[in-house]
Amino acid sequence: MIKKTIISLLFLLCIPILFAQTYKRIISLAPSLTQSLYYLEAQDKLVGRTSYCVAAEGDDVPIVASAVTLNMEKAIAMKPDLVLVLGLTDAKDVETLRKFDIEVEVFESPHSFKDICDQFIHLGKVLGKSDKAKQIVAESKTKIKEIQQQRLGKPIPNIFFQVGSNPLFTVTPNTFMDDYITLMGGKNISSELTKGIIGREFVVAKNPDYIFICTMGVTTDEETKMWKNYTSMNAVKNNNLFTIEADIACQPTPITFVKTMEVMNKAMSKQ
Repeated sequence: MIKKTIISLLFLLCIPILFAQTYKRIISLAPSLTQSLYYLEAQDKLVGRTSYCVAAEGDDVPIVASAVTLNMEKAIAMKPDLVLVLGLTDAKDVETLRKFDIEVEVFESPHSFKDICDQFIHLGKVLGKSDKAKQIVAESKTKIKEIQQQRLGKPIPNIFFQVGSNPLFTVTPNTFMDDYITLMGGKNISSELTKGIIGREFVVAKNPDYIFICTMGVTTDEETKMWKNYTSMNAVKNNNLFTIEADIACQPTPITFVKTMEVMNKAMSKQ
């Protein structure tokens, strides 16, 4: 009886191993997911990426897609056993990949830092990197708490976070980028908006204490010069106009989220 019980327990313990999928050839169709593969030390399995996956540029990983268009023939020829996509990927492409018996893992665009962490841990589980994923998330949460501790007792600043110039676009609530502001103890000047397109007069009227501009190439310098013309704003009076690299601010991973908050905290601590 005891022997049968031991055998049964051993069988139950082995079930997760028996049914775990080991992926050897992965295509990533989102820069943030590609970056996550590198953070999870699973980049050796990457066989295809988009032209915007900066993390893989130095590794000669073949490009199989632009930001929105997948080269289906090239992707299938790579013989992937897993394709990672965001919810923005065309549903027809996902269906086609699955018709070729290719597993597709779909991640929705995260709306908060919590979503980012949950998705990162799920990806770690899919890749057999659960411990690494949990470690990174725990370390990221600790760093954010440290930043928040540094901000305690300081006035609540009004913050404008710009992510587009033509049209002028702002970070809105219910997005992970809004969490940059709220977790920093600030107030998003666009907190009452549901759409991100705004006019400059809106920003001037809200009179932000800080302006953070997500890098947009040459346009970034032009935007900074443009805002300096509005001398009535506190952000301009106090020279609180800063830029943040899009490669970190627009990448929803635990590590890049923390890096963005560190940049913001450093800028705001100069005062």
